[in-house]
Amino acid sequence: MNMERLNKVLKEMEAANTPQMLVSDPAAIFYLTGKWIHPGERMLALYINLNGNNKLFINELFPVTEDLGVEKVWFNDTQDAVEIVSRYVEKDKPMGVDKNWPARFLLRLMELKGGSTFINGSAILDRVRMCKDAAERDLMREASRINDLAVDRMIKLIPEKHSEKKMGQLLLSIYEELGAEGYSFDPIIAYGANAADPHHGCDNSVVKEGDSVIVDIGCVKDSYCSDMTRTVFYKYASDKGKEIYNIVLEANRRAIDIVKPGVRFCDIDAAARDHISAHGYGKFFTHRTGHSIGIETHDFGDVSSVNTDRVQPGMIFSVEPGIYLPGEVGVRIEDLVLVTEDGCEILNKYDKELIIVE
Repeated sequence: MNMERLNKVLKEMEAANTPQMLVSDPAAIFYLTGKWIHPGERMLALYINLNGNNKLFINELFPVTEDLGVEKVWFNDTQDAVEIVSRYVEKDKPMGVDKNWPARFLLRLMELKGGSTFINGSAILDRVRMCKDAAERDLMREASRINDLAVDRMIKLIPEKHSEKKMGQLLLSIYEELGAEGYSFDPIIAYGANAADPHHGCDNSVVKEGDSVIVDIGCVKDSYCSDMTRTVFYKYASDKGKEIYNIVLEANRRAIDIVKPGVRFCDIDAAARDHISAHGYGKFFTHRTGHSIGIETHDFGDVSSVNTDRVQPGMIFSVEPGIYLPGEVGVRIEDLVLVTEDGCEILNKYDKELIIVE
């Protein structure tokens, strides 16, 4: 177990009057133990108790031989795994349960531990994970460094007129060459009118002169994710395309400029959204301004109009305003920012000025 991280979680559990908790999310278990275990439909749970009686409940199908700093409790496919867990759960004490734990397991535990109070314990661990420690920050910097190199290669491939789908396939090879483990999410390569769909799925479309091209990509490196978006134009950019690009770029910069400890996420969102709205395109900015990122591409927390939480040093999130005109053109510019003690560090270094690919 990473004791520094565990102690942070225990401190938050105590403050939240949650003496015990079950963690089932593989990403959260990796965060605390350094071990990835993907259980599929089988039960996996890390039990944390303020009294130190921590256990990892794991199916014999997953032969974890290394010492993870926590006692392993084994079970097999013929046993009632939840009943085994229930032997360690303290009745009549509040019980934090992972938000991702399947209902079939939770309902069984509630049946066995009637009278206990069950609460969503994920908020405790999620908020601890939001503030990255020094090691995590370096891992995020490296993942973004690789992503910068990858986006440069992708943009240079545009004149070869590969389909969006083929570009996505080529990206996987690029990531492997650069030392990444693979995608952090399915890439979005969108030409022309397809770029007006923020979550366009790559299809057989081929780039045409005058198209805006959205390249929204991310990789996983040493279990940490990157994510960035650049929008370029092929051969030329229309006056409308240039106008929209410059508005989005300024929105991106205005939002990043106010990022520092104590600023509310909703105010960061407003810095981007208000600029776009002032130019008459507010209704075409159809998503939140950003999301937290780390072990998962979408960690807990977002940059949205309804999130009044204040940013803290160590948080990493995206700033990705966009304008999408259906049937015409789409522009999105996305960077990851790391909150520092007095401002922020932009993890992406790739140029954001308007690029026309010849």
